[in-house]
Amino acid sequence: MIRKTIITAFFSFWIGLSVQAQMNPKIKLQDALKLIQDNYVDPVNDEPVVDAAIKGMLSSLDPHSSYISREEVEAMNESMSGSFAGIGIGFAMISDSTFIISVNPDGPAAKAGLKVGDQIVNVDGQTILGKNLKNQEVMRLLRGEKGKAVDLAIRRKGQPALLQFKVMREQIAELSITASYMVTKQIGYIALSVFSQSTRREMDAALKSLKAQGMTKLILDLQMNGGGIVDMAIGVADEFLPPEKTVFYSVTNTGVKDYFLTGGYGQFMDGELVVLVDESTASSSEILTGALQDWDRAVIVGRRTFGKGLMQKGFPLSDGSVIRLTAARYYTPSGRSIQKPYTKGKADYFEDFNRRMASGELKEAGHYHFPDSLKYTTLNHKRTVYGGGGIMPDQFVSIDTALYSTWLNQTMNSGLVNKVAFELVQQNRSQLTANYPDFEAFDKSFKVDETMVDGIFDAAEKLRIKMPAKTDQVARKTIRIELKAGIADMLYVGKGYALRVRNEASAAFDTALSILNSKATYNKLLAGSTASKSSPNQKKKN
Repeated sequence: MIRKTIITAFFSFWIGLSVQAQMNPKIKLQDALKLIQDNYVDPVNDEPVVDAAIKGMLSSLDPHSSYISREEVEAMNESMSGSFAGIGIGFAMISDSTFIISVNPDGPAAKAGLKVGDQIVNVDGQTILGKNLKNQEVMRLLRGEKGKAVDLAIRRKGQPALLQFKVMREQIAELSITASYMVTKQIGYIALSVFSQSTRREMDAALKSLKAQGMTKLILDLQMNGGGIVDMAIGVADEFLPPEKTVFYSVTNTGVKDYFLTGGYGQFMDGELVVLVDESTASSSEILTGALQDWDRAVIVGRRTFGKGLMQKGFPLSDGSVIRLTAARYYTPSGRSIQKPYTKGKADYFEDFNRRMASGELKEAGHYHFPDSLKYTTLNHKRTVYGGGGIMPDQFVSIDTALYSTWLNQTMNSGLVNKVAFELVQQNRSQLTANYPDFEAFDKSFKVDETMVDGIFDAAEKLRIKMPAKTDQVARKTIRIELKAGIADMLYVGKGYALRVRNEASAAFDTALSILNSKATYNKLLAGSTASKSSPNQKKKN
């Protein structure tokens, strides 16, 4: 009798499964949530369960469709707005203490009297000394509502007592251009880190300033630019391309095509242009790079880009969260989709860098080949270019493996380099500014003492960071560059000085200069595909 009951129950369960398999998936999801609410052993908070369900659904799609919580949406909107309410300082954590390392000369901190080298002890009565706080936590304390003051207790060198400051938060521009300067009398340089709402305005101002200084040729640095607002990529393309030129077109799931064209309002449509890219150049920066390459407007230098050719659209939910859904694929003007494959899942997709490094692709040209089925031609000079898996540069430059080493990442994250640079500037500021009154003098003549480099190695080893041998000249050179870059940023008012120091040791930057200094080389690269060739400066730099 018991056995018959069990069989009957199993049969009924099996019939139930058969019927349920035909049910509406929407009702199924609602029923699942109701079952959890009614039967789970502990009380259930619906919101995290529903959030997890949404994330699970999106994870079955492509790697870029995602769910963004209300808090994450607010933070993202702030970062993309190009401004935030703060006090206008840069700070660094040195030995579990927070020191001001830069002050915006036009910001509220400067108006209140804060100085580089000041140590922040309390924020709104809350001590931050010895709390082992992370940069983000200190940033949250300093930022806040525009027009609302923050009270700071400051320890200043030479002052026996703490100094009290009330600093009114103001709207602070968070610029997407990290550096803009003249490299030579004719060659300008602009580094663009992200495409935010202020990018076009910044680009207009930077180009106007550089042209006033005599710029006729430009290096546009998109290395490590992960993208941002697509409209701003169109705006930047407009600076370099004539009117009515396609920047890209998108195709939706219904096959509808939308074309995005330039307006013809740019400032640099004719001068020679080199664009620097690498394996982290992605999304909106690939849209810009693809347009400039397809129209034969610029020489692309570096390594194959990330390969993101999917466009996301945000769909807000009633609680302020957002489902960011891939709504279209984009194509370069020649018809290329540069999206890399993602059929093996998200984890495999984001392991691509390690595969590239292991294969040797990032170290030598010729390790990666596109199939002929992905072959396209540029629109003016009919050069061969490829779709599927990023944009291949016209001139390859190998990766600086030292910058991607575990030991350097651990050393930089430990704060050791910042600490040594800060202490040198703090103790010798008067002498340093007397010897090097401006960055140009500093850059030309300042040399990092080798005992400082030794000190970094010794301190890192005490932290159990596995360092190269002290005799490793590549490692020593890398540390010297990072120290000099840090000192420059702390010594001079302004921005981009650290990047200027690093550029002088960069093979990609040096290659761009060589190309722009040779009209014949520039024209040759734009006349035919040379993506398999290595930079002429590789031996010198590596």
